[in-house]
Amino acid sequence: MVSQKVTIKNPTGLHLRPAGNLCKEAMQFKSLITFSFRDNTANAKSVLSVLGACVKCGDEIEFVCEGEDEEEALKALVTAIESGLGE
Repeated sequence: MVSQKVTIKNPTGLHLRPAGNLCKEAMQFKSLITFSFRDNTANAKSVLSVLGACVKCGDEIEFVCEGEDEEEALKALVTAIESGLGE
């Protein structure tokens, strides 16, 4: 299991488009990928779960990846968040 905290940089937070991009990135990996925000845990492979977390710009989330490709998954997701998820 690997984990890392990252701050959301998108001005509008994780609304539908960046949430979809995050899920698309997460689905490329076999590992279980979740993130924690406040007291909730969301499945990074589920758009509804990501949207339900209500993550805004400047919020810090912590990704947790478990599985055979966990380190590659964590690196790819952190890079995607830091690059703005296509926005």
